[in-house]
Amino acid sequence: MSRPTYAELARVVRDHAGRLAASLVHLVGDFAAAEDLVADAVEAALTHWPVEGIPDRPDAWLYTVARRRGLDQLRRDNRHRQKLALLPWPVEPRPDDRLRLVFTCCHPALPRSAQIALTLRVVCGLTTAQIARAFLVSESTVGQRITRAKRKISDAGIPYRIPSADELGDRVAEVLAVIYLLFNEGYLSTGDQQAHARDLAEEAEFLATLLHTLMPTEPEVAGLLALIRLHRARAAARFDDRDDIVPLPRQDRSRWDHDAIAAAGRLLARAAAQKRPGPYQLQAAIVACHAEAPRWEDTDWPQILVLYDMLLHLAPSPVTRLHRAVALRYVAGPAAALAEVDALRDDLAGYHLLHATRAELLRDLGDATGARAADERALALTANPAERSLLRQRLDWT
Repeated sequence: MSRPTYAELARVVRDHAGRLAASLVHLVGDFAAAEDLVADAVEAALTHWPVEGIPDRPDAWLYTVARRRGLDQLRRDNRHRQKLALLPWPVEPRPDDRLRLVFTCCHPALPRSAQIALTLRVVCGLTTAQIARAFLVSESTVGQRITRAKRKISDAGIPYRIPSADELGDRVAEVLAVIYLLFNEGYLSTGDQQAHARDLAEEAEFLATLLHTLMPTEPEVAGLLALIRLHRARAAARFDDRDDIVPLPRQDRSRWDHDAIAAAGRLLARAAAQKRPGPYQLQAAIVACHAEAPRWEDTDWPQILVLYDMLLHLAPSPVTRLHRAVALRYVAGPAAALAEVDALRDDLAGYHLLHATRAELLRDLGDATGARAADERALALTANPAERSLLRQRLDWT
């Protein structure tokens, strides 16, 4: 054993907690009991591993603690004692166990915000703080949502299963939202410990692939999978040796995985052929415009602007309007883009990318003082170390 860094500890716990939760729910048959056992095991790991080091078999260590805690509880609850005592080791979860757990968390009896928060916490291992940043709400709000959702699952006896075919359509939107937020956290972390989390991005792609296997004719599932694969195909060029962000115009496109980009494009084309456009397909199409351009100068900005207009029609949001303003900068100029961004200042006052975008536009228009103030505001609002480094560099240049 060796003493782990914080990042190593967080990664190992996150990797194994979700799998343990899925296995215990399947074996125990009680969502709340299984989740409590996982929480106890994770708490024990966070206490012992920083001192003792990460064990050679962290999955076995966590399972052993969970089983021991479960037996302690069952001494006071004979209804489940025999079942838990007979749990096998090693745990061999079925490939779709985590997807079953996702659908359990995304049951229509729960409010959508609670569905997503619970799944990100229980299945994917995100912290309450990470989920709060993803939702742009307080940690206490997220904690309350998760607590109420777990209680509802137990009280209502919500089943642990993938829904039947006639139920899937009503449930898939929530599952897609969970996978999308999980990938976003992996693509560019909201926390202050790391710039990105490759394992979270891989987990999101795994779940999206599993869902696509379950629903091969659902275009939005294919759209999300294409979106994730297009982003991951460019991952090698996104950060430099110091883990600082390399802006898109300066990325070495020879380092992109062009075979993966082409394959994702074909997946997206098959989805588009069904003529049921949706937000994930449109986002994937926008990323494809960037990924398929041989050079930054070849980017088809008018097409990207059209796609953003379609996305706003289907799923209007201030963040999408902000992204559209970036495209507008390259079609109509920085003044027109700045007018659009300034119209969003009330809606996105606490969103660092609004201020970072304003800084770029003000710099284009020759307002160095305003640009510096906007960059300083963006720096105060983001915790991601790579984004902070980029903003500091911009401030040093002005």
